[in-house]
Amino acid sequence: MKEINMKYGQGKMTAFIEEKNLLKIIESNAFKQDKTEDEIISEALYNPIDSERLKDIVHEGETVCIVISDITRSWQKPHKFLYKIVEELNAGGVKDEDIIFLSAQGTHRKQTREEHEILLGKQLAKRFEVYDHDCFDEEGMEYLGETTYGTPVIVNKKAIECDHIVITGAIIYHFLVGWSGGKKSILPGISSFKSISHNHSLSLNEGLGSGTRDVVCSGNIIENPVHDDMMQAAAMVKPSFMFNVIMGPDGNISGAVSGNYITAHEAGRKLVDSIDGVNIKKKSDIVIASAGGAPKDINLYQSIKTLINAKEAVVDGGYIIVLAQCSEGIGEIKDIKDMILNFDNMLDREKDLRENYTISKYVGYFFCETAEKYKLILVSEINPVLLKNTKIILTKTLEDALKIAYDGENKNLTVNLMPHGATTLPKLI
Repeated sequence: MKEINMKYGQGKMTAFIEEKNLLKIIESNAFKQDKTEDEIISEALYNPIDSERLKDIVHEGETVCIVISDITRSWQKPHKFLYKIVEELNAGGVKDEDIIFLSAQGTHRKQTREEHEILLGKQLAKRFEVYDHDCFDEEGMEYLGETTYGTPVIVNKKAIECDHIVITGAIIYHFLVGWSGGKKSILPGISSFKSISHNHSLSLNEGLGSGTRDVVCSGNIIENPVHDDMMQAAAMVKPSFMFNVIMGPDGNISGAVSGNYITAHEAGRKLVDSIDGVNIKKKSDIVIASAGGAPKDINLYQSIKTLINAKEAVVDGGYIIVLAQCSEGIGEIKDIKDMILNFDNMLDREKDLRENYTISKYVGYFFCETAEKYKLILVSEINPVLLKNTKIILTKTLEDALKIAYDGENKNLTVNLMPHGATTLPKLI
């Protein structure tokens, strides 16, 4: 019997699995980094990919907009690299008064001064003001054109009016666009709600009742319309330079790329794959995935990454057991609650999603759709009333979840375990 501890909220749950049934414990690949975070950042900045150094791109008298991620992405440690980017700009002759920071809020809320300080660090926060993008402020945006997918590209004027746009952030797996970072700083980052909504709606197949597109998933950009559409939007904006970090399993910066926003991002994706893309030889009958404990399982909304990754390790129609405490329930965003609570069938959910698409609605829809296609068991403290209109099975313990999975079934069902389901992506070879 194999004993595996899985994080759950602030504590843990233990999985006891017959060793003969255990296919794989899906963990991040072994990764050794002998450089400090500062060394990694500097090396990337001084050796850009398919680009001159930032200091050689800019000139005295030119204006620069540095696009940064918002407080929900503070784990990127932007205070570690933003001051180095400013140093590069200053070395190129750009004065502080010609530099603005624009936070890529997407559809997220406005931030506080204290949160700006967390992102920039105390010294930079004293030198610069941070502007929060407002996706509903149409007067503060400029229309640049339309993509081949029909998405209106409407972008923050503060960025467009600058001579240079520098995009920053981190590259991780993303359930809509394949990988985050790069072009996401533009769309959805500093785009209109109309642009964001239309772009994200490409995650659905054409025609009511057809559900989500299989190609719109973590780790895939091939024929992924959400990705392609974002790339077209970014091409209209023409960022001058990109700097993105890659995080290691320990939560520290383990890599960084800079330069051309297309080819540098490609190099970053390969590094993410080398760390968190885990090869598996076989999908299992049961996958047990932990979100990784708090805060990754604080609510159902935050647990979507775990569900999407877990799907890649289980056979069609198999058991997906997700450990997510959800101490704050579904989440505070109204749209996801409405999607889960207000409908009792998938067709009506899909119709509502198509009529007024939001990312939070999509998250709710995806949970419900997965429960239709698989046997989805959620080990959680969430109020059962919140899930009564879905096919999600709710238990309090992992032991109870496994009893359900094995009840009336072959006791030799195979199992894949994902202790860090929110970050590791299984890849069938």
